[in-house]
Amino acid sequence: MQPEEFFNIFLTELESNKELRGYYRFLNQKSLFEYRKAYFCQRLNYIYKNIDNKNDKILDIGCGYGTTGIFLALNGYSVCGTTLEYYYEQISKRIDFWKNYGDTSLFTVKYENLFDSPPPISNYNIIILQDVLHHLEPLEKAINIINNALTKNSKLIICEENGNNILNNFRLYIKRGNKKIINIYDEKLKKNILLGNENIKDIDTWGKVFNKFNLKINFDSLQYIRLYPPFILNEKNYNTLIKKEQTIWKKNAFLKKYFFQGINFTVEKN
Repeated sequence: MQPEEFFNIFLTELESNKELRGYYRFLNQKSLFEYRKAYFCQRLNYIYKNIDNKNDKILDIGCGYGTTGIFLALNGYSVCGTTLEYYYEQISKRIDFWKNYGDTSLFTVKYENLFDSPPPISNYNIIILQDVLHHLEPLEKAINIINNALTKNSKLIICEENGNNILNNFRLYIKRGNKKIINIYDEKLKKNILLGNENIKDIDTWGKVFNKFNLKINFDSLQYIRLYPPFILNEKNYNTLIKKEQTIWKKNAFLKKYFFQGINFTVEKN
């Protein structure tokens, strides 16, 4: 099942499951539909294209509602997801829906804290961190745990906001000021946990952090996405503008660094 096909079925799920719509807002505002779809599908496609072995053991840290894990399971990949989100209880209902489209038994999910329940050492070939890396605190302790969980010749697949993006930084400053690390109380775990408060970084800063653990960003895998504002994208120009974006960031360093909103990249353990 390709990402676009999955997305179309996903819209059917959203129509029947109102509890998902507050998080996945595709049906909430028609004018933003193509904009949100482009971001969703490009990231899912990036993850999908960077997994090529059906025997790989995959860990999806911070899997949220389990969307990526469900998609990969339908394509024959074994995925374990972990989450600390309030909507954990909704995942079983989602799995019941997606059973109609394939084998969802390959996807399992746990409610657990990375620091309290570290994954087994040398157990995973691929670890996915989608909109998660900027939440992990203490960051270096988290990366050490993740590094230990990887087998030799394995990799991380990461989707993040671009920490250099001018609009991202302005929006986040208005939202949380300089308070980039906070404590929150987890009702299910009954404890306070440390959380990165949208503590986004640029690709070079991420590289320096990973280098401390002998983990290397594969810059050939680097992809920048989401340049055009939402009012420009529509159903007619959707594919054309996405292709243009992928040409622009490779040619224009200034736009790439400061105006593309998302970055996708892999990190290798050799």
